[in-house]
Amino acid sequence: MTTAVRPAPAVPRVDALLLVVALCAVSTSGPLIAATAVPALAIAFWRNALAGVVLVPAVLLRRRAELRGLSGREARLALGAGALLALHFAVWIPSLRYTSVASATALVATQPVWAALLTRLRGERVHRAVWTGIAVAVSGALLLSAADLRVSGQALVGDLMAVAGGAFAAGYMVVGSEVRRSVSTTTYTTLCYATTALLLLPVCLVGGQALSGYDGVDWLRLLALTAGAQLLGHSLFNTVLRSVSPTVVSLSILFEIPGAALIAALFLGQTPPLLAVPAAVLLVCGLALVIRTGDGTPALPVE
Repeated sequence: MTTAVRPAPAVPRVDALLLVVALCAVSTSGPLIAATAVPALAIAFWRNALAGVVLVPAVLLRRRAELRGLSGREARLALGAGALLALHFAVWIPSLRYTSVASATALVATQPVWAALLTRLRGERVHRAVWTGIAVAVSGALLLSAADLRVSGQALVGDLMAVAGGAFAAGYMVVGSEVRRSVSTTTYTTLCYATTALLLLPVCLVGGQALSGYDGVDWLRLLALTAGAQLLGHSLFNTVLRSVSPTVVSLSILFEIPGAALIAALFLGQTPPLLAVPAAVLLVCGLALVIRTGDGTPALPVE
């Protein structure tokens, strides 16, 4: 007897529109970073510090009781997630100085692969189809890196940094999923962004990364990066998650890859090599298989 496959529930029109807006917002992250004439680590600091300026007062006013009620474990996990987020930004943002927006965005999106590997390291069972998806995604990543290597050795360095950024982002998401079981998203993200900014500040000072003296247009880009990718994108994805399957949201986020590549091609003149197109398609197909077969935990973008 054949069991009928139940179709996935339709996404409400309002939520579909919110997803599109969120995707447009996060797709601007890579192009904006590449176009901003500010030291890479300073960009990482300012986007988190500016987000903290918006979120910290709101949390202190509306969620002070939740902050006071955090257990030691919840606080430690939130601070640990902030440290992983700082490491993510510390390698991914500089990667855009070496490789293209298209490659960096595609390779940092490998966080579902790393999340699955972390799950296995924690002793949990990983579905066989997930391993197939990982193999397909890794093949796409290797092909993409080979295409970049034909362009320059620097591009390969950027690719490796982007992959590392994906690994740290996966750690951030895995740790964060534990915290968000009992802590609101707003309080959690506020703690993470504040921790990330506080950790990156001394790194910038010791490393001689200028934190001021930028042109007005670069300050505007930093504000756009914070308001769009950091705040608007995350807020809308979390809003949609109330009524849309986490798997659907995670799969939709993969459209950030072609979105960022298109913006970079139109406004930065970054046209990826021909071999990069099938490589990116292979990578996305592998990631889609990992997400569809995984536990459904949304891998919200942190770029």
